[in-house]
Amino acid sequence: MYRKIVQMIDALPRLATLDRRIDEAKINQGRILSELHRDKAFSRLSDYEFKVFSQWGEDGIIQFLVSNLKIGNKTFIEFGVETFFESNCRYLMMKDNWRGFVIDGSSRNLARLQRSYFFHLYDLRSRVAFITRDNIRALLDESEFDKDVGILSVDIDGVDYYVLGQLDQWRPCILIVEYNALFGKERAVSVPYAPDFVRSRQHHSNLYYGASLAAFDCLAKNRGYALVGVNGAGSNAFFVRRDLLNDKVREVPLAQEFQDSKFRESRDVRGNLTFVGGDERTDLIHDMLLIDVISGERLKVGDLYGRPAK
Repeated sequence: MYRKIVQMIDALPRLATLDRRIDEAKINQGRILSELHRDKAFSRLSDYEFKVFSQWGEDGIIQFLVSNLKIGNKTFIEFGVETFFESNCRYLMMKDNWRGFVIDGSSRNLARLQRSYFFHLYDLRSRVAFITRDNIRALLDESEFDKDVGILSVDIDGVDYYVLGQLDQWRPCILIVEYNALFGKERAVSVPYAPDFVRSRQHHSNLYYGASLAAFDCLAKNRGYALVGVNGAGSNAFFVRRDLLNDKVREVPLAQEFQDSKFRESRDVRGNLTFVGGDERTDLIHDMLLIDVISGERLKVGDLYGRPAK
């Protein structure tokens, strides 16, 4: 047993080296894909997708945007990153050497990030914090970044709309937000604000969180941003500051660009995946409360689909 333990310990540096070599190969593959996309004129932003470290195809979308926008500060702030191993901005940091500031509510997650082989290789700082609309300004100020940051990526699976609403002084070139496609494309709605909102505790299905794309679009437009596309999975939306738009990065209509979510992440009361899809997903959260962020009206998820609350 002792010998096996020693062998496992001896293998750790080799495994870390292997991880690094694999990542280098993935980054170089991303470079090739970026080059192949350089002169393409796809009709939708999602056509530029490819995945290196992002959950879906955000790496490719971000590469297209940063290659075609005049961005002064090569900095990003991303919160709700878990360990940052799978994230929107890791590839940008490792390929293009952008500076970053990341926030997550789990000390265990960020401890793992700090143990990674790449943490000390880049100008990346991390902060453990449970984000609310009351503390988000102070947290982002800790980055010491210019408020004209290159990318701001928001994904806390909760009261994202209200948190983003507090950041009117920040002027990111690119704004990335996770929207809840189950709330449809017509109404600008969000879950009600709660400072202690935790997605898995609000409803066992894990489907009740965040805000609709229309809610984020309304907020972004009022701040001088334009929707330029969403990812193919129907989870992340990309906004660009209007003064940066050009003939390659253009505003698109929400109704045309909206993508329903394809993934099946519903859970039962024990936390096990149930793989429910389609309309059955909204049936699970039929009676959960939403707020129309424009009118202040209170309604239920079922009301969005013409199904009055039971």
